[in-house]
Amino acid sequence: MPFAAILFDAYGTLLDVGSVRAAAERAFPGNGAALSALWRDKQLLYSWLRTLAGRYADFWHVTGDALDYAVAALGLEVDDTTRTELLAEYERLTPFPDAAPMLEALASRDVPLAVLSNGTPRMLDAAFGNTGLRHHFAALLSVDAAQQYKVAPAAYQLAVDHFGASADELLLVSSNGWDVAGAAAFGLQTFWVNRQDAPVERLGAEPTGIGRALADLPRWLDERG
Repeated sequence: MPFAAILFDAYGTLLDVGSVRAAAERAFPGNGAALSALWRDKQLLYSWLRTLAGRYADFWHVTGDALDYAVAALGLEVDDTTRTELLAEYERLTPFPDAAPMLEALASRDVPLAVLSNGTPRMLDAAFGNTGLRHHFAALLSVDAAQQYKVAPAAYQLAVDHFGASADELLLVSSNGWDVAGAAAFGLQTFWVNRQDAPVERLGAEPTGIGRALADLPRWLDERG
């Protein structure tokens, strides 16, 4: 195995953030798709803006702010109970169907697996505990320890420090093109799960490998030898 550890992004890579749509639709019939999409867009944007501005707030707070914005932007109103229920969806996101088989396929490869995520430790513990995937990971690394979100170098440095390896000995697996670009610029090896067949981000950093699904990762590792 050519890597000291394999790191996985959580949201959108292992855990399907689109699974909040059903709860959003129950809360706001006819608006579930629009609300969940805008919520996710603002969640990411706020994480980047807070990092750039030096105004860190943890991901639970950011997720709540993003929800509040999305509700207001769509001209909706939310009571405290419904808001709490919607936020709780981030602690029980549905894993992608190929996540568990892929992790099982990596279990015999004698390489540590970890999550490197914007999520808070509590969010990650809850989400991966609820999915039954927690036992696959040696660590759930949260950028909360760095007080900066991906793609800040400090976020990726957490994995280097945790495993005591050089950046190029670590592989980050993510479905988010911006995350792959940030990790590659930092010096990590990267595998992009390009589910939407999107073009590579024009940020001056190329993925080490590309697949269309998580199931492509074990095959790609085998090809590398």
